[in-house]
Amino acid sequence: MIHLLQENVEIILPQNGLEKKLQQAKDENRKLNIKLGFDPTAPDLHLGHAVVLKKLRQFQDLGHRIIIVVGSFTARIGDPTGKNKARKPLSTKDVNDNAQTYIDQLSKIIDIKKTKIVFNSDWLDHLNFSEAIGLLSKVTIAQLMHRNDFNKRFSENTPIAMHELVYPILQGFDSVKIECDIEMGGTDQLFNCTMGRQLQEVYGLSPQIVMCLPLLKGLDGKEKMSKSLHNTIGLTDEPNEMFGKTMSIPDSLIEEFMNLTTDFSAVEKQNLKSRMENGENPMNIKKLLAKNIITQYHDESSAKRAEDFFANQVQNKNFEEKTFKPVGIDSLHLSENYVLLTDLCHQLKSDLSKSAIRRLIENGGVQINQEKITDIDRRIELKGGTKIKIGKRFFFELF
Repeated sequence: MIHLLQENVEIILPQNGLEKKLQQAKDENRKLNIKLGFDPTAPDLHLGHAVVLKKLRQFQDLGHRIIIVVGSFTARIGDPTGKNKARKPLSTKDVNDNAQTYIDQLSKIIDIKKTKIVFNSDWLDHLNFSEAIGLLSKVTIAQLMHRNDFNKRFSENTPIAMHELVYPILQGFDSVKIECDIEMGGTDQLFNCTMGRQLQEVYGLSPQIVMCLPLLKGLDGKEKMSKSLHNTIGLTDEPNEMFGKTMSIPDSLIEEFMNLTTDFSAVEKQNLKSRMENGENPMNIKKLLAKNIITQYHDESSAKRAEDFFANQVQNKNFEEKTFKPVGIDSLHLSENYVLLTDLCHQLKSDLSKSAIRRLIENGGVQINQEKITDIDRRIELKGGTKIKIGKRFFFELF
């Protein structure tokens, strides 16, 4: 059991903390409180989020209590980004809308019925000013400067707003309020999670252990998977999109995706690695990864259809009737009969920016009725039967 829980975990703090917590739960005949906190800064979860969520599911399957802390307060003040500026704070409506979308998607991996979901605005909104000052007094500036991005920005005379310094303290206070035993996150959350340990000790609680999982790289093979970098595979992506995106990853990412995104057994993973070492075409391995991923978030038949779609549309370059997604003209937010191709493509693929669409058109990546269009100023008549291909994987037919 302990080996399973430690699998793919990059940091456990303290090193023997997991064994001690599990033994403590056994001795006290109770469930462990396992915390995952998130600020609902964007409405979609992706495979990078799933790395941590799968680990939560393992604890849940062993009978422990999963507590999701929605940063309904902290998202409104803005999390330090880890770069050279603060993250833009969200409105209450944005927070609530995004949080609901997150919660709906969590059910793809964890059992929501057995999960406790709390909002940190329930306690942080009710702190009066003297209580807030009392909380801040538990932490020193020197301790906060151990956070790498704070230290770097301070050394470079880059501004650090006071609310950014407060953010890790508030997140740590969440662990106090829920009496957390284990907090999980990506490796980029190590400092914030250890703040929870520190504050729990100050408040006389047994300090949580911290388990940090690796950050899955995105489709570019360089940066971490992130919605803002447009390099994600979303948990709600359609099967064809999931398959095509997985096939687009660089070969250097195959083993990382195999370890962090699939549910292959250890024996199956070793077999696939051996096949690669023996010179098998990486495309064959990627197809197996893609089918496994789609089966997890959709089903096996969808995975097979997506494989066939990829073979027909990308490998064999067929332009078949059955592959087009029907789109009602009335559902598009377009008021004229003749519209700019860029506007039409943006309506059909709203996750692509208009600048990305313009580049796609100029590079020959958009077809109308099998005609490649490279003029970004081209106007298209909105009429039933028009077939639009955007990029390699997205096919639409107006009706």
